[in-house]
Parts: sequence; C-alpha cells; structure tokens
Amino acid sequence: MDKIQKSLEKLSTKEKSLVKEILNKLVNYQFVGLNIQKLQGHKDIYRLRKGNLKIIYRQTEKDIFILAMERRSEKTYKRF
Repeated sequence: MDKIQKSLEKLSTKEKSLVKEILNKLVNYQFVGLNIQKLQGHKDIYRLRKGNLKIIYRQTEKDIFILAMERRSEKTYKRF
C-alpha cells in the first residue's frame, strides 16, 4: 500500500469527501478558490492547503502527481 492510500485511510469521512472534491478540481485544472502556493526552491512542486490538511503535488505540462497528503505538522515540508 502506498503512502497516499495510507494517508487517506487516516482521514475522517468528512475530510475524505473534502479531499475528493479538491482532487477533482485539481485534476480538472480548476484552481479558483484553492489555496495553492509554490514551494520555495522548486519549480514544479506546489502545496494546496485546506484547513489543517496539506496536499503536496508536482505539476508538469501534461500531468499532476500527488506526492503527499498530510495534516500540518513540523515534518510536513521536510522531505521537499
């Protein structure tokens, strides 16, 4: 089981539906209303924040790759 799947299992039902809605917007390139920032020192890695939940992803010209999905902590950005 990959780390994204494990992260999803830790979320509550309400958070899971929120993540599903956010990911649908992200996949369809509907960025309006989403709190997105580019991570410093990276040209193609972004973080999306919704409350205490962080989704870190890489965006290329053709695809979006989810790298991490976590609740905010001191360790959230250390790997990137």
